[in-house]
Order: sequence, then structure tokens, then C-alpha cells
Amino acid sequence: MKAFNTFNAELRRNLLILFTAGLLFWSSTAAFLPTLPLYIQDVGGSKQEIGIVMGGFAIGLLLFRPMLGKLADQRGRKLVLLIGLTVAAIAPFGYLVFTSIPILFFLRIFHGISIAAFSTGYSALVADLAPMAIRGEVISYMSLTGPIGLAIGPAIGGYLQETSGYARLFLFTATIAVIGLLCASQVINPPFNAQSQLERQNINFWQILTSSRVKVPAVVMLLVGTSIGAVHIFVSLFIKSTEVNFNGGWFFTVSAISSFIIRVLAGRASDRFGRGLFITFGIAAYTLACALLWQANSTNAFLISAIAEGCGGGTIFSMMATMMADRSLPQERGRIFAICLAGLDLGIAIAAPIFGYVSEFVGYRNMFGYSAALTFLALLIFLTLSNKNLTSSLRFAIGRGEDAFSLNNVDVS
Repeated sequence: MKAFNTFNAELRRNLLILFTAGLLFWSSTAAFLPTLPLYIQDVGGSKQEIGIVMGGFAIGLLLFRPMLGKLADQRGRKLVLLIGLTVAAIAPFGYLVFTSIPILFFLRIFHGISIAAFSTGYSALVADLAPMAIRGEVISYMSLTGPIGLAIGPAIGGYLQETSGYARLFLFTATIAVIGLLCASQVINPPFNAQSQLERQNINFWQILTSSRVKVPAVVMLLVGTSIGAVHIFVSLFIKSTEVNFNGGWFFTVSAISSFIIRVLAGRASDRFGRGLFITFGIAAYTLACALLWQANSTNAFLISAIAEGCGGGTIFSMMATMMADRSLPQERGRIFAICLAGLDLGIAIAAPIFGYVSEFVGYRNMFGYSAALTFLALLIFLTLSNKNLTSSLRFAIGRGEDAFSLNNVDVS
């Protein structure tokens, strides 16, 4: 944290406002993790319908992320931040009014725009602001809004749902999103060199996606996203089905605390040892978390799984964002982030209906076994394909070699 003391007043102000807006946004969004599946169940949804409705969120992400990434590059990051927070403030009122499963599905798609916009704008803006020499440290610290929000949101959301009902829960999430919107309106966009019209025409979605620096991270995020979808959507229902005396909201809280700790440690270390080592660790930790859920039968087992889940998510997200910042120029960063994160969005989108269907036949427990296999596959892909050849990939993935796709030394003036 000492690095922040070296920043000028305007930069510190921007980062503080961003951090506050991010904390409020993720608290609002995370409050739905343990509660919305129960709400859908209470209004008559089946296991598969719960998966379909929850998966609508990722469909919204997937459909709108690419165009929002382009908008962030062309019109600035602040506009995209404001779009995300506006949607986060409006969507809870829809849950308050509607109980029809089809309407909830489309409402969930609309709600998905919030993360598509906010996470893309936030990640790109932090990467723009962070000094290159300590980029990993700054991005890791600023990404703490996620785990802190995931600690606060589910705990408060679960408490409000149990003690006051769904109406107060939805009003709470809308209120804090509005406060976040007011904070984000004070952000100052840093200047950057926008691409010319000719350059924008020559670089399209598929060219970026199929480039060597993007396609493997996107595939890894796709596979990890399926497991994240399975955990975030079904773990509360799984815990309830086991009759273990453990509130699903506390799973996310413990996970968030674990994520917070690992991000503080990993950020600065990645500036010294490289991003690959910590991405490898994160994927391995998430594989372990899913495997532990597969075998969980006690409070302690769920707690250990939550710790592993937090370590996995905490390193994968912040280090993947830092690696993609290294691999992109400022004028294309919004689209690079959006396309890479689209892999995560697609994974979550297909995980909800597929694993909802699978759980009807094999149960929640065995479903987590399948999700562990997918994250293990992601680990193998990253170890062998993350760089230009097998040898350099292995060296990069275990922290013994540099990222051959890094653009940190490219002159962008």
C-alpha cells in the first residue's frame, strides 16, 4: 500500500472514488448470490429453471460485453462505469415486481449488462491509471472491491432475506447501487490516444479473439467460468440439501475473506515473479475447491472449500486482468478486456442450464465433481499453451520465464 503514497492528489482521488464505487457495486451484486436462487425456488422454479434464470445474467454479459468494451475505448471508461451502475440500480425493482419465471429470465439478462459494463470499464480504467512498474500491485489492491463486496453482500443479503423478506433485500441492493452511481459520476477519465477510424475498421472482434495473446486466456476463462457458475449458482442449494447447519451466505463470505488475503499477497509478488505462476496457482486452487465440494459432508469441509474457492478466484481474476493489461495497448484495452472476459461470461452462461440439467440426474454433489474436471482441463491448457511454445509456456506458467506476448516495452506515444 505504500505505493499509493507516491501518487499525486488527482490520481489518489480517482482511485479512491473508483474503489468506493466498486465496493458498492459488488456488494449490491453479490447480495443476490445466496438469495436469488432461493427466491426463484420460492416462486415455484424447478432446479433446471433456477439454472436457466440465473444463467440469463451471463447471457446479458456475453451479448453486451464486446460492444461495451468498444464503447470504453471510443468514448471513455467513465461512461461505461455509469451504465453498469445504472442497470444495477434499476434491476432490483424488477425482482420486486415480477414473479413469472420467463420475465425473471429476461430481467436477469438485463441485470447482466451491469457487470458487463462496470467490470470492463473498471478494469480498463485501473490498468490505464496504474504505473507499469507496479501494475500488478495496483490492480490487485483495486480488485479488492470484489472480495470485500462478496463478503459484505451475501452476508447482508442472506440476513435481510431471512429476517425481513425479499422486498427489503431488493430495496437495499438498489439503494447502494445508486450511491455507487453518485460516486462514479465524480471519476475523471485519464487522457489516452484513441485509435483512428482506419485502425478501428482494421481490428474486429474475431481478429482479437483469435490472436495468440488472447485466445488461450479466453478459453481458460471459459472453462473456469463453468465451474464458477456451478459454485455461485448451486452451492447454497447444495448446502441446504445436505442439511448441514451452515448458511450459504457464509460460504461466500469466507471465500471473499480468503480472496482478499491472497490478492494482497499476490499483487506485489507478481510484479517480481510474473503473472503466470499466480494464474497457475489460482486455477489449481479452484480445482481443489470444486473437488472438496464434491466430497463435502460437514461445516468444516464447506469452510475449507470456501477458502480454496477464494484463493482461486482471488488470483485468477486479478492476475488474468494484469496479464491482459500487459498484453494490450491503452487504445485497445477495453476491447481486449471485454473479449477475454467474454470467455468467462460464456462459461457462466452455459454452466447454469447445463449443470442445472445435470443436477436433476446426478445431484448437486456429483455435479461439482464434473466442474472440478473442467477446471483441471483449464490448468493443463494454461500450462502447455499460454505462451509461444510448450517450453516457454511451462516456464511462464511456473514463474521461470517471461510473457512473450507482453507489450510493456512497446512505445505507445
